[in-house]
Amino acid sequence: MTPVPDVIDTLVGIQPGSQLDRVRALRPEARAHAQGAYEALFSPNDTSAVSLVERNAVAAFVAALHRVPVVVDFYAATLAAHPDTPPALIHVVGEEAARAAGSGPYGLFRAENAPESEPGPTYVMSSLDGAMVLDDRLAAALEHAHMLVLHPRDASRAHLQALLDAGWTTPGIVTLSQLVAFLTFQIRVVLGLSALAAATTRTDGALA
Repeated sequence: MTPVPDVIDTLVGIQPGSQLDRVRALRPEARAHAQGAYEALFSPNDTSAVSLVERNAVAAFVAALHRVPVVVDFYAATLAAHPDTPPALIHVVGEEAARAAGSGPYGLFRAENAPESEPGPTYVMSSLDGAMVLDDRLAAALEHAHMLVLHPRDASRAHLQALLDAGWTTPGIVTLSQLVAFLTFQIRVVLGLSALAAATTRTDGALA
């Protein structure tokens, strides 16, 4: 079996033997676990609870919410490359992410923490284009992803019930939530390594 390229290395542009490659090599278990999580979520043995198209669509949506261009392009291309992806879905996911994007995270605290509350819009799939392309399952999945990314304090049992009502099973909801959490982690790592790469380049240029 051909090894799957390390996706974080790919997103950051890390070359074998480079300084950043050596930095990542200092924590081999973290590197292996990050890649293993990616492969488990996007190349699973069982897709009965969440199809590959659904996984890729949610990933493209979450990446667009974070607005990191290299990650957005990667997951949009992954979605487009799947043979079962309807062409209209690629456009709609991008449009819905643009509608749903915000600065976040938002959320409401109670009691003594109430002054720390940060109100913000809750995304509901209501566009005509979205309704024509997305089924109830995927629309609910995007709304759930938005809640986890931009309203993590506000996620409640009612939101989980909305997923069940749309046809999701408990294992599917768990997988969706794991996928969103993993992407948030992955994007932060990519941003950190990219910042380190930029700082290294500036330092090398100053010394030249």
